[in-house]
Amino acid sequence: MADECFRHPRLAAVYDALDPDRADLDPYLRMAEEFGARRVLDIGCGTGVFALLLAERGLDVVGVDPAGASLDVARGKPGGERVRWIHGDATTLPPLTVDLATMTGNAAQAVVDPEDWRGTLREVRAALRPGGRFVFETRVPARRAWEEWNREATHTVTEVPGVGAVESWVDLLDLNGPLVTFRWTYVFAVDGQVLTSDSTLRFREREEVEAELDAQGYAVEDVRDASDRPGREFVFVARRPRTAD
Repeated sequence: MADECFRHPRLAAVYDALDPDRADLDPYLRMAEEFGARRVLDIGCGTGVFALLLAERGLDVVGVDPAGASLDVARGKPGGERVRWIHGDATTLPPLTVDLATMTGNAAQAVVDPEDWRGTLREVRAALRPGGRFVFETRVPARRAWEEWNREATHTVTEVPGVGAVESWVDLLDLNGPLVTFRWTYVFAVDGQVLTSDSTLRFREREEVEAELDAQGYAVEDVRDASDRPGREFVFVARRPRTAD
Protein backbone atom coordinates (compact mmCIF):
# COMPACT_ATOMS: atom_id res chain seq x y z
CA MET A 1 0.00 0.00 0.00
CA ALA A 2 1.23 3.50 -0.81
CA ASP A 3 2.20 5.85 2.01
CA GLU A 4 -0.15 8.67 2.97
CA CYS A 5 2.07 11.32 1.40
CA PHE A 6 1.38 9.72 -1.98
CA ARG A 7 -2.26 8.66 -1.64
CA HIS A 8 -3.82 11.56 0.30
CA PRO A 9 -5.12 14.04 -2.31
CA ARG A 10 -4.01 17.12 -0.39
CA LEU A 11 -0.49 15.78 0.12
CA ALA A 12 -0.15 14.44 -3.44
CA ALA A 13 -1.10 17.88 -4.76
CA VAL A 14 1.85 19.56 -2.99
CA TYR A 15 4.37 16.72 -3.32
CA ASP A 16 6.30 18.22 -6.24
CA ALA A 17 6.44 21.68 -4.64
CA LEU A 18 7.92 20.22 -1.46
CA ASP A 19 10.60 18.31 -3.39
CA PRO A 20 11.36 20.50 -6.43
CA ASP A 21 14.99 19.53 -7.05
CA ARG A 22 14.92 16.38 -9.20
CA ALA A 23 18.52 16.39 -10.34
CA ASP A 24 18.49 12.75 -9.25
CA LEU A 25 16.58 11.94 -12.44
CA ASP A 26 19.24 13.25 -14.82
CA PRO A 27 21.38 10.08 -14.71
CA TYR A 28 18.29 7.98 -15.52
CA LEU A 29 17.53 10.14 -18.54
CA ARG A 30 21.12 9.69 -19.70
CA MET A 31 20.89 5.93 -19.22
CA ALA A 32 17.69 5.72 -21.25
CA GLU A 33 19.64 7.38 -24.06
CA GLU A 34 22.76 5.28 -23.44
CA PHE A 35 20.77 2.05 -23.74
CA GLY A 36 18.78 3.22 -26.75
CA ALA A 37 15.48 2.62 -24.96
CA ARG A 38 12.28 3.41 -26.85
CA ARG A 39 9.78 1.77 -24.47
CA VAL A 40 10.11 2.39 -20.74
CA LEU A 41 8.26 1.10 -17.68
CA ASP A 42 8.50 3.57 -14.76
CA ILE A 43 7.65 1.68 -11.55
CA GLY A 44 6.56 3.79 -8.60
CA CYS A 45 6.06 6.73 -10.95
CA GLY A 46 4.31 8.85 -8.30
CA THR A 47 3.26 12.22 -9.68
CA GLY A 48 4.81 11.38 -13.03
CA VAL A 49 7.86 13.65 -13.12
CA PHE A 50 10.24 11.11 -14.68
CA ALA A 51 7.65 9.47 -16.92
CA LEU A 52 6.74 12.84 -18.39
CA LEU A 53 10.39 13.76 -18.98
CA LEU A 54 10.77 10.55 -20.96
CA ALA A 55 7.57 11.13 -22.90
CA GLU A 56 8.75 14.66 -23.81
CA ARG A 57 11.70 12.98 -25.52
CA GLY A 58 9.39 10.85 -27.66
CA LEU A 59 9.63 7.60 -25.72
CA ASP A 60 6.69 5.22 -25.23
CA VAL A 61 6.17 5.27 -21.45
CA VAL A 62 4.09 3.26 -19.00
CA GLY A 63 3.92 4.63 -15.45
CA VAL A 64 2.66 2.41 -12.63
CA ASP A 65 1.97 3.40 -9.03
CA PRO A 66 -0.26 2.13 -6.20
CA ALA A 67 -1.28 5.67 -5.16
CA GLY A 68 -4.35 6.82 -7.05
CA ALA A 69 -4.05 10.42 -5.82
CA SER A 70 -0.50 10.70 -7.20
CA LEU A 71 -1.62 9.28 -10.54
CA ASP A 72 -4.43 11.86 -10.65
CA VAL A 73 -1.79 14.58 -10.30
CA ALA A 74 0.31 12.96 -13.03
CA ARG A 75 -2.60 12.68 -15.45
CA GLY A 76 -3.46 16.35 -14.97
CA LYS A 77 -0.01 17.65 -15.89
CA PRO A 78 0.83 19.00 -19.36
CA GLY A 79 1.64 16.02 -21.56
CA GLY A 80 -0.08 13.59 -19.19
CA GLU A 81 -1.97 12.08 -22.11
CA ARG A 82 1.32 10.88 -23.62
CA VAL A 83 1.87 8.32 -20.84
CA ARG A 84 -0.08 5.16 -20.11
CA TRP A 85 -0.83 5.33 -16.38
CA ILE A 86 -1.56 2.13 -14.44
CA HIS A 87 -2.91 2.04 -10.88
CA GLY A 88 -1.09 -0.86 -9.22
CA ASP A 89 2.43 -2.16 -8.72
CA ALA A 90 4.97 -4.24 -10.60
CA THR A 91 3.30 -7.50 -9.56
CA THR A 92 -0.02 -6.56 -11.21
CA LEU A 93 1.17 -5.46 -14.64
CA PRO A 94 -0.80 -6.20 -17.80
CA PRO A 95 1.10 -7.92 -20.62
CA LEU A 96 3.69 -5.53 -22.05
CA THR A 97 7.22 -5.49 -23.45
CA VAL A 98 9.73 -2.74 -22.70
CA ASP A 99 13.39 -1.99 -23.32
CA LEU A 100 13.99 -0.43 -19.93
CA ALA A 101 12.34 -0.56 -16.50
CA THR A 102 13.18 1.98 -13.81
CA MET A 103 12.60 2.56 -10.11
CA THR A 104 13.83 6.04 -9.20
CA GLY A 105 13.75 7.93 -5.91
CA ASN A 106 14.64 4.86 -3.82
CA ALA A 107 11.25 3.34 -4.68
CA ALA A 108 12.87 -0.10 -4.53
CA GLN A 109 13.42 0.35 -0.79
CA ALA A 110 9.68 0.83 -0.26
CA VAL A 111 9.15 -2.82 -1.24
CA VAL A 112 10.00 -4.11 2.21
CA ASP A 113 8.58 -7.66 2.20
CA PRO A 114 11.14 -10.13 0.77
CA GLU A 115 8.52 -12.10 -1.16
CA ASP A 116 7.05 -8.91 -2.62
CA TRP A 117 10.54 -7.89 -3.72
CA ARG A 118 11.15 -11.25 -5.38
CA GLY A 119 7.76 -10.95 -7.07
CA THR A 120 8.67 -7.47 -8.31
CA LEU A 121 11.93 -8.75 -9.79
CA ARG A 122 10.15 -11.65 -11.51
CA GLU A 123 7.43 -9.52 -13.05
CA VAL A 124 9.80 -6.80 -14.19
CA ARG A 125 11.98 -9.40 -15.88
CA ALA A 126 8.91 -10.80 -17.63
CA ALA A 127 8.11 -7.33 -18.99
CA LEU A 128 11.63 -6.76 -20.33
CA ARG A 129 12.53 -7.79 -23.85
CA PRO A 130 15.58 -10.09 -24.02
CA GLY A 131 18.54 -7.78 -23.55
CA GLY A 132 16.39 -5.16 -21.81
CA ARG A 133 17.54 -3.57 -18.59
CA PHE A 134 16.17 -2.87 -15.12
CA VAL A 135 17.73 0.17 -13.42
CA PHE A 136 17.05 1.13 -9.81
CA GLU A 137 18.73 2.68 -6.81
CA THR A 138 18.96 1.92 -3.12
CA ARG A 139 20.75 3.77 -0.34
CA VAL A 140 24.08 2.44 0.94
CA PRO A 141 23.29 1.08 4.43
CA ALA A 142 26.72 1.99 5.80
CA ARG A 143 26.00 5.68 5.24
CA ARG A 144 23.17 5.49 7.82
CA ALA A 145 20.98 8.07 6.08
CA TRP A 146 18.36 7.77 8.83
CA GLU A 147 20.64 9.60 11.27
CA GLU A 148 19.68 12.82 9.44
CA TRP A 149 15.94 12.07 9.56
CA ASN A 150 14.97 14.42 12.37
CA ARG A 151 13.16 17.72 12.75
CA GLU A 152 16.29 19.76 13.27
CA ALA A 153 17.83 18.62 9.98
CA THR A 154 14.68 18.55 7.84
CA HIS A 155 12.29 21.28 9.02
CA THR A 156 11.17 23.59 6.21
CA VAL A 157 8.37 25.99 5.38
CA THR A 158 7.48 26.03 1.68
CA GLU A 159 5.24 28.59 0.01
CA VAL A 160 3.15 26.57 -2.45
CA PRO A 161 1.37 28.59 -5.17
CA GLY A 162 -2.39 28.46 -4.71
CA VAL A 163 -2.03 26.61 -1.39
CA GLY A 164 -0.03 28.83 0.93
CA ALA A 165 2.69 27.94 3.40
CA VAL A 166 3.25 24.26 4.17
CA GLU A 167 5.48 23.35 7.11
CA SER A 168 7.10 19.91 6.99
CA TRP A 169 9.64 17.78 8.81
CA VAL A 170 10.56 14.15 9.40
CA ASP A 171 11.03 12.14 12.62
CA LEU A 172 12.69 8.75 12.93
CA LEU A 173 10.32 6.26 14.59
CA ASP A 174 12.03 2.88 14.62
CA LEU A 175 15.10 0.90 13.61
CA ASN A 176 14.56 -2.83 13.24
CA GLY A 177 17.45 -4.53 11.49
CA PRO A 178 17.30 -3.51 7.81
CA LEU A 179 13.92 -1.79 8.30
CA VAL A 180 13.75 1.93 9.06
CA THR A 181 10.43 3.59 9.91
CA PHE A 182 9.91 7.34 9.93
CA ARG A 183 7.09 9.89 9.92
CA TRP A 184 6.63 13.03 7.84
CA THR A 185 4.47 15.76 9.37
CA TYR A 186 2.79 18.45 7.26
CA VAL A 187 1.06 21.58 8.58
CA PHE A 188 -1.06 23.70 6.23
CA ALA A 189 -0.99 27.32 7.40
CA VAL A 190 -4.20 28.31 5.61
CA ASP A 191 -6.39 26.21 7.92
CA GLY A 192 -4.00 24.62 10.41
CA GLN A 193 -4.63 21.06 9.20
CA VAL A 194 -1.92 18.62 10.30
CA LEU A 195 -1.35 15.50 8.23
CA THR A 196 1.19 12.75 8.85
CA SER A 197 2.63 10.01 6.67
CA ASP A 198 4.50 6.98 8.04
CA SER A 199 6.96 5.09 5.84
CA THR A 200 9.13 2.01 6.21
CA LEU A 201 12.13 1.35 3.99
CA ARG A 202 14.36 -1.72 3.68
CA PHE A 203 18.11 -1.06 3.48
CA ARG A 204 19.72 -3.84 1.43
CA GLU A 205 23.42 -4.55 1.15
CA ARG A 206 24.92 -4.65 -2.34
CA GLU A 207 25.69 -8.36 -2.11
CA GLU A 208 22.10 -9.13 -1.08
CA VAL A 209 20.66 -7.26 -4.06
CA GLU A 210 23.07 -8.88 -6.49
CA ALA A 211 22.22 -12.35 -5.16
CA GLU A 212 18.47 -11.70 -5.51
CA LEU A 213 18.89 -10.42 -9.06
CA ASP A 214 20.93 -13.47 -9.98
CA ALA A 215 18.34 -15.79 -8.45
CA GLN A 216 15.61 -14.19 -10.58
CA GLY A 217 17.52 -14.65 -13.83
CA TYR A 218 19.16 -11.24 -14.30
CA ALA A 219 22.74 -10.52 -15.24
CA VAL A 220 24.13 -7.69 -13.10
CA GLU A 221 25.73 -5.50 -15.74
CA ASP A 222 26.91 -2.66 -13.52
CA VAL A 223 26.60 -1.07 -10.08
CA ARG A 224 27.07 2.67 -10.41
CA ASP A 225 27.32 5.61 -8.07
CA ALA A 226 24.58 8.25 -8.03
CA SER A 227 26.29 11.27 -9.56
CA ASP A 228 24.29 13.75 -7.45
CA ARG A 229 24.81 11.77 -4.22
CA PRO A 230 28.32 10.28 -4.48
CA GLY A 231 28.92 7.41 -2.11
CA ARG A 232 25.34 7.38 -0.85
CA GLU A 233 23.52 5.20 -3.40
CA PHE A 234 23.93 1.93 -5.27
CA VAL A 235 22.53 2.27 -8.79
CA PHE A 236 21.99 -1.22 -10.19
CA VAL A 237 21.92 -1.96 -13.91
CA ALA A 238 20.52 -5.48 -14.37
CA ARG A 239 19.92 -7.05 -17.78
CA ARG A 240 17.57 -9.78 -18.92
CA PRO A 241 19.87 -12.12 -20.84
CA ARG A 242 19.31 -12.49 -24.56
CA THR A 243 19.40 -16.28 -24.39
CA ALA A 244 16.08 -18.14 -24.43
CA ASP A 245 14.39 -18.80 -21.07
